[in-house]
Amino acid sequence: MILGRVGAFLRHTFVGRTLALLFLLGIGFAVYAVVIEPSRLVVNQYQLEIPNWPPALSGLRIALLSDTHIGSPFWDLPRLRKLVARVNEQQADMILLGGDYQINDVVGGKFVPIEPIAAEFAKLHAPLGVVAVLGNHDWWNGGEHVRKALENNGIQVLNDESLRIDARGVSFCLLGISDIEVRTYSPNKSLDHALPGLPLLALVHEPDIFPQMDARPSLVLAGHTHGGQVKLPFLGRPIVPSGYGQRYAAGHVVENGRHLFVTTGLGTSIYPVRFGVPPEIAILTLRSEKQAR
Repeated sequence: MILGRVGAFLRHTFVGRTLALLFLLGIGFAVYAVVIEPSRLVVNQYQLEIPNWPPALSGLRIALLSDTHIGSPFWDLPRLRKLVARVNEQQADMILLGGDYQINDVVGGKFVPIEPIAAEFAKLHAPLGVVAVLGNHDWWNGGEHVRKALENNGIQVLNDESLRIDARGVSFCLLGISDIEVRTYSPNKSLDHALPGLPLLALVHEPDIFPQMDARPSLVLAGHTHGGQVKLPFLGRPIVPSGYGQRYAAGHVVENGRHLFVTTGLGTSIYPVRFGVPPEIAILTLRSEKQAR
């Protein structure tokens, strides 16, 4: 009797029909945000004009991957295998990994050891190599163990360490900056580990150190934020794991002549939800500002 009256109310009154529509929209939103979007994978192409970048290296393409969080829903080893194949199809000059390769706190997730994850990453190929930094989750899961597994599979891990990269007859420096979980000194002190006299790219897990950095890097690359995982029309990103709110949530940020790029990443953390922020392979084509002019 009561259910019949509720059904009649929903069918035959304006308020009832509105409530029913909102209910259906809510169900649709939940299904999309929990099932459909987290299982998507998009390739986003970005053209970045950056300072102090040699004209000879203009057009260099970097694939930036971060926050795979393997073990979160829809991101298991077979999914990682597909990601690796998709990245290799892009034929980037270099592949950079921005940290947080496993999970330890996502609803519905299942912990996956780092060894099989690293074995899948080993299938990534790029002429200038595959280089990684560690994120906060990696340190929570045993950072040195994660580093060893990656390096045993041919992936160089930088922790306040730098590489000289030779390409197209010139050289640049790639510096990996330590995560906030283990950093013992300032970001500018971290920059002191860069090779002097070379154009500099700095790879770090979290973008919140960017305001404290000087102008030495042509570009700082980061992940960590997941783009907030949810981006709503008119409201933006309600929750971003950053002390700066939406300021460094995603994309190319330029402040006082300094350049930052933040990828929205691939997996999920805490809640297995994405809406308006699909998992991304970020392909960055670096352009010299002088050539652009």
